[in-house]
Order: sequence, then C-alpha cells, then structure tokens
Amino acid sequence: MTGENYALPTYRVDTRQSPPDVFVDLGSTDWSRVTWRDVGRPYRVERWAAEKREWEAEHGATMPVKESWIRFNRHFHELFTTDTVAAMSTTRAELVRAATHLDLHGVKETTRELLQLAIWNHVHRVEDAVWDPRGKRALFDGLDVKRPEILYLGAADGYEAMQLLAMYPGGHAVLVDYDDFCRTDRFGKFPEAYPFWGSGRIWHREHMAIDFEVADIRSLTYGREFDIVLSVGLVEHFPDEYKHEAFELHRRFLKPGGVAIITTPRDQIRGRAFYTIMADYMNYGYRELMRVEQLGLYAHEHGLRVRRAGYIKAHNGLICQPS
Repeated sequence: MTGENYALPTYRVDTRQSPPDVFVDLGSTDWSRVTWRDVGRPYRVERWAAEKREWEAEHGATMPVKESWIRFNRHFHELFTTDTVAAMSTTRAELVRAATHLDLHGVKETTRELLQLAIWNHVHRVEDAVWDPRGKRALFDGLDVKRPEILYLGAADGYEAMQLLAMYPGGHAVLVDYDDFCRTDRFGKFPEAYPFWGSGRIWHREHMAIDFEVADIRSLTYGREFDIVLSVGLVEHFPDEYKHEAFELHRRFLKPGGVAIITTPRDQIRGRAFYTIMADYMNYGYRELMRVEQLGLYAHEHGLRVRRAGYIKAHNGLICQPS
C-alpha cells in the first residue's frame, strides 16, 4: 500500500508511506554549549489584527490573553471551513465588479481578501503545511510507547493527538483548551472522513479514545500519569518571563520515562510573510517565530533533555524528557 495524495475543497488527504517524510533532523547537539549569543532571539510578530487594534482603542487597554485566544480560534477555524477555490472565484468576480464601478475601496478590500485566500489555499490545501501529516509522522516516529496516555496542552483541533493515536494505537488522549469553541467546533467539527495513517492502516477520529477538558492548562490537577505531554504552537505565546510555566507544564504530568513533544512555528521568510499578510486571522496576542536552535535552548534552560530536534514544513519539533 503506497497511500493517496489529493486535495478536497477544505484540506488535503496525504496517506503516502513512501519516503521522503519531510523532517530535517539536527542530529546530536550539545545544548549545554549553545548560547543566546549563538542563536539570537526569536522574532516577535507585531502586525496586529484590525479587530484587536479596534478593541484596544475602544477599551483603552491591551486585549486580555483569553479574549485574544477566543477571537483567534474563531477566525482561524473560518479558514479551515472555507472552500478556498470557490471563495477565490467569488472574490475575483467581486474584484471585477469593484474595478468596473471605479470603487477603489472595494478594489483594495477584495484584492486583500483574494491574496489571503490564495495564500491559505497554498499553505493548507496545496502544500499541506499546517497539518503536515508526513512531517509529523516522521517527527513522532520511534517513540518507545505502547497504548500511550496523552495529554495535549492547548489542543485546539487536536490533530496531533489523533496522529499519535493512529501511530501508537490503543491509547487515550486528553485534549485541554480553555476555549469551549475548541471542544465544540475546532475539535468537535474536525472532518470525520479525514484519514490518519498509522500502524499499517487508516484510522479516523471515531476509532480513537479522546476526552476534551475545557480548562486553563495552568489549573490542571493531574498527577504524573501521562506517557506523552504534547503542545503544538503553545510556548511561543509565552513571553520570556512566563516561559518557565509553559515548560514546567510539560514536565509536571509525565510518568517516569515519558516524553514531552513541543512544536512551534518556524522563523523563515515565508513564515514572517504569512503572519504579516494573514494578520487579521492570526495575530490577536503575543507570538514568536523561532528557529529550532532557539526552541531547543529554551527547553534545555527550563529543565528538559532534548532527545530529538529538527523541523518540518512550518514547525520546529522537539522530543524531550525531564533532565
């Protein structure tokens, strides 16, 4: 079985098992010898969504973190549910109408919308860089776990937990997010037909044991009961003065011998362009883009031993254990 690779209106199916799985492994790095002078500081994204700027002007205060996360989730989810090819066709027609009527404001707005749709279509539906099943399978491969208990911090749609459950079947995942919209819509309406390849077969969400807890990850009361503690796009939302909290949460709930999996968006030219052009969908709160060397140094400084470090299409990836 070689798998399939084709695009549907809102996402790409890619169950190919033949190489290459796109994971660039940094190999063995002595993190104790790496310094911030060597790697530089992460890139801070500061092109804010218009909605955030308007809210802050009205309230005379910075948008609270939870409010920013709530608004981000709804706008980001809108992209996942948009048939971008159909939407681009409609927007092109609107652009022609605006140009015909010399509606300069309409031309500007529809041009911006068309660019955003085209970028999202390429990133998610053509390149498959958001879910990136082949890259994430390569990152997650070779873990010494059977029927794992998985805790997903800041789970959103829960995609990566489902990929892990397909690769290491018979396990159970707890997804945690403090926005109930993630439970009802981002995870709750995740495409039931989406195929996850793992352990020699195709899996779907309905085959997996998953619970969703709506809670602030900082208030969790679990013990050391998980084989895997996972976060995807979480620690880059914590400024340096709070990063110790983020990394401590990856240690606190691990069984002896358990592993923490941490990913963040990569700092690359196209990543910076994406967060600039897509600001109205993406940029509601503090966000950094990192290189994997920076993420690895953070993990080392906060008490994690980096077993594996590398990057896939749009994300850095670490496999860690407590020091």
